[in-house]
Amino acid sequence: MISFEINPIGTVRNDRTDVQHSDHWGAVRSTITIDERIGDACLQGLEGFSHVEVLFIFDQFPEHDDYREPRPNRGRTDLPPVGILAGRGPCRPNRIGVTCCAIESVRGRELTVVGLDAVSGTPVIDLKPTMTEFLPVNVRQPEWVGHLMSEYFQP
Repeated sequence: MISFEINPIGTVRNDRTDVQHSDHWGAVRSTITIDERIGDACLQGLEGFSHVEVLFIFDQFPEHDDYREPRPNRGRTDLPPVGILAGRGPCRPNRIGVTCCAIESVRGRELTVVGLDAVSGTPVIDLKPTMTEFLPVNVRQPEWVGHLMSEYFQP
């Protein structure tokens, strides 16, 4: 396998610091400050979009040494065990997270979003504007996912 290095482009700042508190992200307001090396005009044009996909690193979670065995999400025994790539949790290979967030404001190198499920200090590795043409038309998921996520994005 090849490996490569990814350098963060920015950092998340918000009121969430407890990585164990995993629900109620819907009203969380986060400001992502983009690194100076990316330039002052790096967010120009993003204000025309309603949402942005934020790619980030779950750097405050430990890396597991073995992902081969299916496990229940969040360790909940009332849910079926699934393979590591059938969930979106932070304890995963490469620890990459991605969330589609509402854009609240764009000012210089600062992007303020609502609904980002990343704690303060989290490194951001990329931003992509959400475009209708990239969204799926018919999404299907197991019933247990709705049960698991019922309060995740609640305020």
